[in-house]
Amino acid sequence: MRLSRRAMLAGAVSTLATRAFAEAPLTSPRPLARTPAKDAIAKMVSSKGFAGRFGVVVTDLRTGEIIEDIDGDIAQPPASVAKAFTALYAIESMGDDHTFKTRIFADGQVIDGILDGNLILSGGGDPNLVTDQLAELAQRLKDSGLREVKGEFLVWDSALVNQDEIDESQFDYLGYNPTITGLNLNYNRVHFEWKLEGQEYVTTMDARSENYRPEVTTAQISVVDRPSPVFTYNDAGDVDQWTVAGSALNKEGSRWLPVRHPALYAGEVFATFARSQGIVLKKPKETQAMPSGVPLASVESAPLREMMRGMLRFSTNLTAEAAGMAATGARAGAPRGLRTSALGMSRWADERAGGIAASFVDHSGLGDQSRVSPADMVKLLGAPGVMPTLQPIMRDIRLVGEDQQVIDDPDVSVKAKTGTLNFVSSLAGYVRTNSGRDLAFAFFASDLEAREAGKLSGAESPPGARGWNRRARRLQQDILKHLAFRLT
Repeated sequence: MRLSRRAMLAGAVSTLATRAFAEAPLTSPRPLARTPAKDAIAKMVSSKGFAGRFGVVVTDLRTGEIIEDIDGDIAQPPASVAKAFTALYAIESMGDDHTFKTRIFADGQVIDGILDGNLILSGGGDPNLVTDQLAELAQRLKDSGLREVKGEFLVWDSALVNQDEIDESQFDYLGYNPTITGLNLNYNRVHFEWKLEGQEYVTTMDARSENYRPEVTTAQISVVDRPSPVFTYNDAGDVDQWTVAGSALNKEGSRWLPVRHPALYAGEVFATFARSQGIVLKKPKETQAMPSGVPLASVESAPLREMMRGMLRFSTNLTAEAAGMAATGARAGAPRGLRTSALGMSRWADERAGGIAASFVDHSGLGDQSRVSPADMVKLLGAPGVMPTLQPIMRDIRLVGEDQQVIDDPDVSVKAKTGTLNFVSSLAGYVRTNSGRDLAFAFFASDLEAREAGKLSGAESPPGARGWNRRARRLQQDILKHLAFRLT
């Protein structure tokens, strides 16, 4: 079965052309007073029809006029809108063209194609490395002339400080809450597939990508006869041991599960491809020592700007965390842990926007303890030099009419980042209206009491969450349409 890289990993880069808006600085360091006559948005929000808070701030980027401000100073969880901060932070810290390298080192002499020493797979923090690239790396290793390795096969993942998962309050089995290391593969997820044959389930765990699907042993799963929980996890040292409730499985299907030992996972997959090239390696072992010796082969990520475009479009959490942690490491001169790195981004945002009070616990927005106010979000979006960097790589947001058809108006464009958690919905970015005005906006909605109750329920999607988020998104659409078509 072939699966496109975009569909499989939800991490591909958008190739849609974008139209950049010309940046117009604010005419005054102080925002102008809100125009009282423009109360249509306030009426929409007051009759929103769902519980919780809905904050709105909209400003005109040319004049500095505050079009609307409803609870704009109240900080809320930004969810994945935090990735807009991360994209700017990473690009400005490391540069548009920065790439992450994954390399193979020979720790010893290579004579007549035989390495008398250890071979090391060295991660450079690339969050978007996929199985196909490891196949390419194995081919390049063969092309270097290597035929045999007498020593150990080591894997090194300390280019970033290891983090078991992004948010400890999330369920262990969620593929979007992966482990973070300096050596990642397939967004640190393994593909679990099952099929009922007779009375028994046949299962596979593989590291599939567009062209390959090698089976792995670093992640194992067994089907258990029980009503709940759906999944259990056990860390067996160098193996992820999962069980799944048979009552939760249909006749056949698949899903991605997180990998908690990414370096060993990547090492096993690379060894499979090396063996196909005639190079037999021993079972991978982790090493804490920074690789030295002779580099034999390498693969590189896409340039950082393209990586950030894909992250903003597909909202890949691992990409955000690795990029943010790498940015902090570049600024500090050494790797930093996730929480320290997120604090560093908070401080940077305060300096970058001339004084804002954003507080981050991660770089992806998965943790609901991060806080940003709509006013501070808009302040960052309108800060000098931000729009030319962020707007072209943000996602196109389609406006939909009452007939559920996309509204096609060449004079209108919305480029923004969405964010969703249970009972949290956010949207922030830029609008070009049909009257030619360039606006920055932030809509933050949350019902934190309902969110906490949902956590206690133990459900991945607690009762009421989908309906609440759907209504929040509908209100966001209504406000955007008002701004785009009715604002003079």
